[in-house]
Amino acid sequence: MLGSIVLSAISAVVVARWFWGVEPLFRIPAVNLVDPRELLAYAVLGVIGGIASLIFTKALGWLRPMLRRQPARWQLLQPATAGFLIGCIGYFGLPQVMGAGYEAIDQAMHAQFAWKMLLLLAAFKIIATTLSFSSGTPGGMFAPTLFIGAMLGASVGSLEHHFFPLLTGSIGSYALVGMGVLFAAFLRAPLTSVFMVLEVSQNYSIVLPVILANTIAYLISRTLQPVPIFEIFTHQDGLDLPSMEEQREESNLHLEDAMQPVAVPVLQGSETVAAAAAALAQYGDSNDATPVLVHCTDGFWYVATWREIESLLVAPVLDPISATEATPVDPNAILQDRLGPERTPVLFPDLPLASALPHFRRWPLLPITNRAMRGALEGTVSLDGVLKRYQQR
Repeated sequence: MLGSIVLSAISAVVVARWFWGVEPLFRIPAVNLVDPRELLAYAVLGVIGGIASLIFTKALGWLRPMLRRQPARWQLLQPATAGFLIGCIGYFGLPQVMGAGYEAIDQAMHAQFAWKMLLLLAAFKIIATTLSFSSGTPGGMFAPTLFIGAMLGASVGSLEHHFFPLLTGSIGSYALVGMGVLFAAFLRAPLTSVFMVLEVSQNYSIVLPVILANTIAYLISRTLQPVPIFEIFTHQDGLDLPSMEEQREESNLHLEDAMQPVAVPVLQGSETVAAAAAALAQYGDSNDATPVLVHCTDGFWYVATWREIESLLVAPVLDPISATEATPVDPNAILQDRLGPERTPVLFPDLPLASALPHFRRWPLLPITNRAMRGALEGTVSLDGVLKRYQQR
C-alpha cells in the first residue's frame, strides 16, 4: 500500500498548492523558548489533553452501543434528534461547534476568545461530536479532534499569559500544540501528530513542545484507556481485529529466551583430522549422542553427534572400484572437507523461538550467532530447552 499512498499524497499536495498556493494552513510566530518554565505549561497541556481524550473516548464508547440497542423505529429518529440537539447548541450561543470549525481554530490561534469561552467550545464540541457520531450521522473524527485540541491549547495559553505574563509563548503555538496533543492521545497516533503539526504550520521551532506534550498525553491515554477508540468501535460491531499495538505488547518468546551457554565440544573446520582427533580426545568419554560443534572457514557451523565425528576420523576410505578398504584416513585431511557442504541454519538471538523447531529434525543442537559478527557464537538451543521454555510461559 505504501507506493499507492505516496503517489496519492503527492498528487493531492500538487493539486492543492496549484489552487491555494504554498502558504501553511495555520500561521504562528516562531517559538522561542526563552524561559525553560514554558515547557511546564506545555506539559500541563499534555496532561489536560490526555484527560480530555479519555472523556471523549468514554462518552463515545458509552453512547454509541446504548443507541444501537434501541428498537429499530427509534434508531430511525436518532440522526434527526442528534441534528436537532446540535442545531440548538449552535443556535443558542455556540455556532462555532458547527461543521469542521477551521475558522474557529484560526480565531482561537489569534486570541479572539477568552479562556472560559475556549473551554466551553471544547466541551460542547465533544458533546456535539459524540451525539453526531453515535447516532449514525455521517461525520468523522479528524476535524473535531483538531478543534477540541486547539481550544484546549488556546485556553492553556490564555491562562499562562494571564498568570505568567513574562513567558513568551504565543496563544497560537499552544493551540497548535493542543491539536497535536489530542490527535496523539485520542487517535493513538503520536508520531503522525508531530508531523501533522509541523506540516500544517511549516514551523519547525515548535517541535520540542509538541513532542513533550504529545508524549505525556499519549502515555496518560494509554494508561487510563488501554483499548484505542477505533478498536472499541470494531468490538462493538462484532469484529476482533489484531492490532499492531497488541502485537508489539505480546510477550513473544525469542531464541535468546531458551539459549544456553556452549557446553559441548567445539572443533575448527580448518583443522586436520589428526588435530581434530586430538582435540576431541581432550573432552574425555562422552555419550555417542553428544553434539559436537564444528566452525567452518566460511563462517557457518556444522553440528554432528560424537559418534558421527569419530566415524569421520577413523573410517577408512573405500576404493570405488574394488569396494575394499584400500586407503586409510589421511591424518592431514581437512575436517570440514569430510563433513560435506551442508551447514546449520543461521539463527540470531532475536528471532522467534518457534523458528528453531523445524530444524531439530536434522540437527540435534542449533548454534545461535551474533548479527553483527558473522559466525560469532552466542550460545546454543536444543529441542529439550525450547520445549521447557514454552512450558514455563
